[in-house]
Amino acid sequence: MADILVHGLTQNNLKHVTFRIPKEKITVFTGVSGSGKSSIVFDTIAAESQRQMNAAYPAFVRSRLPKYPKPAAERIDNLTASVVVDQSPLGGNARSTVGTISGLYASLRLLFSRIGKPYAGTASYFSFNDPNGMCRTCSGLGKITKVDVKAVLDMDKSWNEGCVKDSLYRPGSWYWKQYAQSGLFDLDKPIRAYSGEEYNLLLYGSRDGKGEPENPKVTGLYHKYTKTLLNRDISNKSRHTREKSQSLIAEMECTDCHGKRLNEAALGCRIKGYNIADLCGMELTGLREVLAEITDQRVDVLVQTIIEGLDRLIEIGLPYLHLNRETPSLSGGEAQRLKLVRYMGSSLTGLTYIFDEPSAGMHPRDVYRMNNLLRQLRDKGNTVLVVEHDKDVISIADHVIDVGPGAGQNGGEIVFAGSYPELLLADTLTGKAMRQVLPIKETPRQAAGSLPVRGACLHNLKHVDVDIPLGIMTVVTGVAGSGKSTLISRVFAKLYESNIVMVDQGPITATNRSTPASYLGFFDEIRRLLAGESGRPDSLFSFNSAGACPVCGGKGVIVTELAFMDPIVTECEACGGVRYNEEALACTYKGKNIVELLGLTASQALQVFEDAKIRRRLKVMEQVGLSYLTLGQPLSTLSGGERQRIKLAKNLGRKGSIIVMDEPTTGLHMSDIENLLKLFDLIVSRGNTLVVIEHNLDVMKQADWLIDIGPDGGKNGGQVVFTGTPVEMLRCARTLTADSLRASLG
Repeated sequence: MADILVHGLTQNNLKHVTFRIPKEKITVFTGVSGSGKSSIVFDTIAAESQRQMNAAYPAFVRSRLPKYPKPAAERIDNLTASVVVDQSPLGGNARSTVGTISGLYASLRLLFSRIGKPYAGTASYFSFNDPNGMCRTCSGLGKITKVDVKAVLDMDKSWNEGCVKDSLYRPGSWYWKQYAQSGLFDLDKPIRAYSGEEYNLLLYGSRDGKGEPENPKVTGLYHKYTKTLLNRDISNKSRHTREKSQSLIAEMECTDCHGKRLNEAALGCRIKGYNIADLCGMELTGLREVLAEITDQRVDVLVQTIIEGLDRLIEIGLPYLHLNRETPSLSGGEAQRLKLVRYMGSSLTGLTYIFDEPSAGMHPRDVYRMNNLLRQLRDKGNTVLVVEHDKDVISIADHVIDVGPGAGQNGGEIVFAGSYPELLLADTLTGKAMRQVLPIKETPRQAAGSLPVRGACLHNLKHVDVDIPLGIMTVVTGVAGSGKSTLISRVFAKLYESNIVMVDQGPITATNRSTPASYLGFFDEIRRLLAGESGRPDSLFSFNSAGACPVCGGKGVIVTELAFMDPIVTECEACGGVRYNEEALACTYKGKNIVELLGLTASQALQVFEDAKIRRRLKVMEQVGLSYLTLGQPLSTLSGGERQRIKLAKNLGRKGSIIVMDEPTTGLHMSDIENLLKLFDLIVSRGNTLVVIEHNLDVMKQADWLIDIGPDGGKNGGQVVFTGTPVEMLRCARTLTADSLRASLG
């Protein structure tokens, strides 16, 4: 079978590279962050495959599909249809669960419709998304919401003083006038002084709180919020609506179905004494045990299909999940593994599967399980492409392509292509890092005290008592689902909220207008330098102000709304996507205009700027391993690891804080981890306490103190199985993490 061939690729920072990818093999792309791996795999191979596939559809269908530009390559031969399995959240809404996204819930519904007793109906009667099966009280959400009157009203204020906290009801607004001009209320009377009848009028529109509203324009605040916010899925609504909902209403378990989402008839139907909600609430291992006991020959094939799906989820390291788990709550690593399992059940072959760091968020114990699934995909006749930094994943590759030698302008070349044994001998950053074994810390720092956590029992934590040391670096580890993130990010962080700086992988901003320069606070300085050089106002060099392109308003794109269809997004022809008008572009600093300055990487910018504040922030970007980022790159395009490191850069100057980091090595090349460890030492040496949730063995080796949560995931986790120094873990611990640590040292 002919290999995939790419000739003369110059996408982004790639320097006219040519390479081949063998079909029906596992090919791993590795190299430092920003070297060009993603430009090859995602921006070229995946995008071109999708573009050519989309061209085969009718015009109406194409108009609804994403638009992919043609990659900057001389020639690409022998492409196949591709499936991208990245770390983006699965999304969905409150009705999207592990069961629905994996397809296992549909099979369970079919099983209950066939052998469940007493008979309740066809498969649709067991769906919480179908009127036949859903609980009518909560509409299948499992939760009901109630207006929090105390959150809505300021009891000490009158209408003229703005007694309703919602901005829609500010004095003088349209909604305010409906009530103020109704003649039903004293506008200067505080709510606290209202009689019972007046209070009912305010909340329900009638004096007894039950009848029809006295004024059709005054239906009552309670009814207003019930209609607009309650018992509705608002996960896809605007950020403003979601924030309002969170602040004005209280959420609680449905009083009828008790969170099970289904009506009485569906919940009354049982198999082996369990209804469908009971089975979906079990951990996957427990669910498998129940299904294995079913001996009814009528459903042998169906039961086997469900068990095979569960086995794949368990095998990939997700035994602690349950089918009722909402998909928005899954981490990026969990979402990617769930996608992988979903594709494993596909009967399609001859495809190219593309994975973005599938080992992210995985304990070393679980990596081999995922490797087995990758091999299975290959053995079915598929081509598997993996962007990865983990040594254990790279080791299973049939073919390795190392991109480098450095990041940004110093990258963009193929520095190695060959087998894994050949990579171990290669004189590249990856080859050297693969051969290097970091030693274990022999003389850890001594703690300057500790902060206690007592009786922690959130989720699967089993009344955990633990002390978090102060003034040193503590690494909290354990297999996925053991409870380490719950213990640190949810319990510990909440207990000592005022002293903690959380540096996680969550989104930084909801807008694509934020950049590293604006986030780190030196964009204003750049604009001042341009203003000083040109004699023009600072605002001219902001695409949010006077410098914005008049056609696109500083967005760089034109969005065409199509009513019932998805909007079409096209690059602004007036500014070419750079966001600025001609007047702003005509001004320069050291021969570079504002767009050219924002197009510099952090390392390049250090050669241009002399301003002390700018240079200080640029050096911090280098310290956290982000020297390859351009100053104007939208923050919405950063990976989870990059988002975390730029948050760290923002908080690096703080002293005496407790900094909590959640898997900071995500997306980092092996050669960069050593630099990250030096940064950790710097943070601690400044008097900070550093708590790191991490699976990376090199980070564990350099910890001052280790806290291992386990012994396994889910219901088998939630306990502290070891506390001590890395040397003590190596000598005497009998945990899964200790076993992995010993194996890494040979």
